[in-house]
Amino acid sequence: MKIALFIPCYIDQFYPNVGIAALQLLQKLGCDVTFPLEQTCCGQPMANSGFASLSKGCDRNFVKNFSGFDYIVAPSGSCVLHVKEHLQDAENPQEAAHIRNTVYELTEFLTDILKVKSLKARFPYKVGLHNSCHGQRGLHLSSMTEQMLPEFSKPEQLLNLVEGIELRRPERNDECCGFGGTFCVFEEAVSVKMGKDRIKEHEVNDVDFITGGDTSCLMHLEGLLKRKGSKVKTIHIAEILNSLV
Repeated sequence: MKIALFIPCYIDQFYPNVGIAALQLLQKLGCDVTFPLEQTCCGQPMANSGFASLSKGCDRNFVKNFSGFDYIVAPSGSCVLHVKEHLQDAENPQEAAHIRNTVYELTEFLTDILKVKSLKARFPYKVGLHNSCHGQRGLHLSSMTEQMLPEFSKPEQLLNLVEGIELRRPERNDECCGFGGTFCVFEEAVSVKMGKDRIKEHEVNDVDFITGGDTSCLMHLEGLLKRKGSKVKTIHIAEILNSLV
């Protein structure tokens, strides 16, 4: 199984340990992983701001770097969803279509493709899980309360395999954190209020960490936590699943 590791820009620039954890985790699970060195932005920021036509260069570069693999895996639901829904390449339409159908968010890949049932991981802390909107409502990584369907959560399924972890759910389990890409820039006050509301529920649960599958959401929450001097920290789910603390 040839797998390409797709590491989004903000992880590469600000949270490289998330990319390293994702790589190590996949290798531990027996995957043959390649990291294409010339990968860049997937084009999501432009598309989110209404300028999808400006991301054609990103699309071409993405197809160039990620062609020829069985699967493409990324520790970011929002970037994966963007590629699934928007990747196009007029010169290589078939390859672009193949990539759209074989790109997976990390927890989705672990549960649906590798079908992981056990992990050698230990993380003896109280942890609150944040369900990012792109992962939940776009990739269907977990159930949505408004649909009244049987409850499920691929991230929780994996976290429950970790020794010593104590998962604590916030009251509103699928509430948005307020990040929303460029939304947090153009609607700063609303974004901050939503983030503070999320944090409050996790603090009531006395968690040590807030985790999730999108570093962008965690980055937003981390900034708010640091500004208020909270003891709660953020950590990407890949780091927990790869942990032997």
